[in-house]
Amino acid sequence: MAGLRLGPLLRHVDWESGTSATVWVETDRACTAEVRCPGGAGGSAPTFRVNGHHYALVVVTGLTPGSATTYEVLLDGDRVWPLADSVQPPSTIHTPPIPATGAVVAFGSCRWAAPAVGHDDPVGPDVLDTLSARLAADPEAERPDVLVLLGDQVYADETSAETRAWIARHRASAGTGASAPPDQVADYEEYTRLYDESWGDPELRWLLSTVPSCMVFDDHDVIDDWNTSAAWVAEMRETSWWHERITGGLMSYWVYQHLGNLSPAELAEDELYAAVLAADDGTAVLRAFAERADADPAAVRWSYRRDFGRTRLLMVDTRAARVLEEQHRSMLDEEEAAWLRTQAFDDLDGVDHLLVGTSLPWLLPPMVHFAEAWHAALCRGERGPRLARFGEWLRRRADLEHWAAFTASFTRLTETLAEVGRADSAPATVSVLSGDVHHAYVAEPVWTSGPPVHSRIYQFTCSPLHNSVPAAMRVAFRFGWSRFAKGIGHLLARHGRVARPEIRWERDGGPWFGNQLMTLTLRGRTARLRLEQASDGAKREHRGTDRSGARLTGVLDRPLTDES
Repeated sequence: MAGLRLGPLLRHVDWESGTSATVWVETDRACTAEVRCPGGAGGSAPTFRVNGHHYALVVVTGLTPGSATTYEVLLDGDRVWPLADSVQPPSTIHTPPIPATGAVVAFGSCRWAAPAVGHDDPVGPDVLDTLSARLAADPEAERPDVLVLLGDQVYADETSAETRAWIARHRASAGTGASAPPDQVADYEEYTRLYDESWGDPELRWLLSTVPSCMVFDDHDVIDDWNTSAAWVAEMRETSWWHERITGGLMSYWVYQHLGNLSPAELAEDELYAAVLAADDGTAVLRAFAERADADPAAVRWSYRRDFGRTRLLMVDTRAARVLEEQHRSMLDEEEAAWLRTQAFDDLDGVDHLLVGTSLPWLLPPMVHFAEAWHAALCRGERGPRLARFGEWLRRRADLEHWAAFTASFTRLTETLAEVGRADSAPATVSVLSGDVHHAYVAEPVWTSGPPVHSRIYQFTCSPLHNSVPAAMRVAFRFGWSRFAKGIGHLLARHGRVARPEIRWERDGGPWFGNQLMTLTLRGRTARLRLEQASDGAKREHRGTDRSGARLTGVLDRPLTDES
């Protein structure tokens, strides 16, 4: 009898017709996976094989718009979900009414796997576990229409003690990974362990089975500083273990995260997916793809678009799509940048809210922004070769690789957002959703020149979902928003001969620290932002608390537009 190893994950829900969805599963052997709903809706798919693991992405059809439909998962006809001993409510697929009147979008990044039940949590309660507990306690309450995960779903370079012990046993028995760092994953098989650990968390597992998700990678999904510079890439390629690491990382990302980002129509046109399905064993096909994606990032587009009624989400790859030649550094290659602009303007009359998901913040604290722009100028050689070498050393140690460090890309993104906001059919809001920096804040830019911008344009940064930030960094982030710090930033920019951007910005909220989640509620042309944190101290088993006694606590709840 086949068993369910991981999942189900509810991924894509159709907002055009409200009648279909996709559900991802990992099984312990080859079989046929089926999703069955009351009333005849459902779907089935044979598993495909990669590196000895078996997966299926089931397209569910026959759903009713504007409904909440429970579902079961069967493998070769035997029910495996809900689990026999589950105390959670049934998993459901919520479809939007047609036409949709709005969308609720929750987002955040950086989730280090929660420890096993009964173990102390060194970074505090997991905000997704607490969200899961709240939804399970009141299944009729408002829930996100989509959960946007903006990077670092797994930490390949910061593993738990349990995973390090598993890696040691695995390498000893398999005779692999001898030269790889002992505290980091080395290959595809070890990546599967990270997903087992993270997505096997009972509360998160149920949450992902009932709330659709959009995902994109950031550096820790592969390694800290991934693609930070051409020199870094050359150095990593000289090691004996990097090739297997990056190949396994891209293969596993495609299987576990990227496939579910695609709609059924996109899946039907995807040549790689068709080739993997057609193969008895898709490992070689997928491996060749991953090696090509690493060698030529422009050959693959990881970015994608999702429309939720009149809300558009553009998820942008800011890691693999980089151009790293020092004199022409760019966050996105030319095709990727053109794709972003095209998607932002496509059928703009039909968009009330434009969301740009990028793991790295567009707007940082002003001092940090100018420091990164100054540093990028040093690396380009604006102040000579000695300071250029110092700049490369500093780049890796201080993670100076956000949009501000790619000066031309920052300008191009800023111009694109302004043009969207100035259009005759401009959306009510244009929001950049980001994570990465392990705290949360709101920033709103003001254009210092040019025609008026009609849209409200925001930077919303929310991180971590489950991690921490050192106390010294908290002080630094707070200081970075001060007027004095901005003055220091301007001096650095002058030293690096960096032109000031056409916008100025201040924080409009924050910084906030803790395990947290932001939620945008978008109704018509109105928008509202909520920030919640996972707080412990409640009684265990209390309604709406997770297994550690944590619950969600409101920090911010405010309108972003005129609600009249």
